[in-house]
Amino acid sequence: MSPPKARPQGKLKPRRPSLRANTLRQSLQHIETDSAHHLAGPFRPQTPLDAQFNSPVRSPSTVLDPFNSISHGLWKDIKSNRWVIVPASSFKLLLITVVLWCNWELLAPHVAPELSNPFAPLLFISHPVPDSPPHDPRYAKGYLDLVFIAFYVVFWSFWRQIVTLHFARPAGQWFGIKKEAKLARFGEQAYAVAYFGIMGAWGIRIMSQLPTWWYRTEYFWIDYPHWQMVPELKCYYLIQASYWCQQLIVLLLNLEKPRKDYTELVAHHFVTLWLVGWSYLINLTLIGNAVYVSMDVPDVFLALSKIANYIQYDRLKVVLYIVFVCIWTYFRHWLNLVILWSVWTEFDLMPETSKRWSPEDGVWMVWWMKYQIFTPIMLLHFLNVFWYILILRIGVRALRVEEFTKIKDDRSDDEDEDEDKED
Repeated sequence: MSPPKARPQGKLKPRRPSLRANTLRQSLQHIETDSAHHLAGPFRPQTPLDAQFNSPVRSPSTVLDPFNSISHGLWKDIKSNRWVIVPASSFKLLLITVVLWCNWELLAPHVAPELSNPFAPLLFISHPVPDSPPHDPRYAKGYLDLVFIAFYVVFWSFWRQIVTLHFARPAGQWFGIKKEAKLARFGEQAYAVAYFGIMGAWGIRIMSQLPTWWYRTEYFWIDYPHWQMVPELKCYYLIQASYWCQQLIVLLLNLEKPRKDYTELVAHHFVTLWLVGWSYLINLTLIGNAVYVSMDVPDVFLALSKIANYIQYDRLKVVLYIVFVCIWTYFRHWLNLVILWSVWTEFDLMPETSKRWSPEDGVWMVWWMKYQIFTPIMLLHFLNVFWYILILRIGVRALRVEEFTKIKDDRSDDEDEDEDKED
């Protein structure tokens, strides 16, 4: 038997598809183009032969690039959710609302003076208590609070991109940060310093005007229900709610590089929104303000310590790390435990008339509400303990290697070690 002939070297001629394959391909193409075909739509073939025509399976949705702030037009940006990352589009949405409000204020007195401005609830808090004195007004909650939150979700989207792109990014480049991943992280932390610095100071100011000043926890419950809010407290509460809604959008749209603690961050945002919404609904805004303060103040120092790490100011980051750990321990653990202890032991300090389920009277405190209040705060505390362990690991690792320049922040940075060995 003669040996088989060796194949000639070089490129092989492409095999011509068989008549049967051509016929099947043409049939499948007909299905794709004929909308009346019985296999069109969701029943069309999912694995087309040789991929000779567009696959009916949708490609995965692309992740929005927070640095790509080029507008595709306002309407297209709205439909594609790009308004979240395009400051020009979010600014237009804000400006349209302000212009409409201004036009109504200017024209309505001459046309329909009896009508209130329908755009005012977007910009300003609503539902004043009718019988409260003009010099010391009080506000209740209501459905118009939702449109106020929606407007400020757009505001925070605009302000976040302005801070990260137009302030933090040039500052990071000036400090010598070149890698895109670190510039993104630097921008996130600069925005966190700005937000939590303002809201932490504002929360402390509001608490100083309340009977709960510096965690006099018995006043969380005495004289409940606290349904008549001073204007500043209501505005503060709704602004916080809008911020956390916007942050959840940032996470769900992957506007930040995924982190090791992504799942914990999503859980944290859901628990926070649970606390915000539930405490607002059942008139526990005094305890809500206390929780906010305990969370916001340490976040300022967390962000500052991370910024010092990014710009490699060794002595500064050591000092900030020590200060941050002390503040985090006091605010996020000790004060959180103080709040939990109050829920568990002081719940019954409220008036007996409030221990019933009567939403029309503003009271909700049946016996099982103690556990409904205790549970989300405890969940928040568990998340804080998880992060506390990671934070302390940074210090332990620093003591082992005796230099902070090689430390990687396990709490939130997940850059590749080959890209960011200096973290």
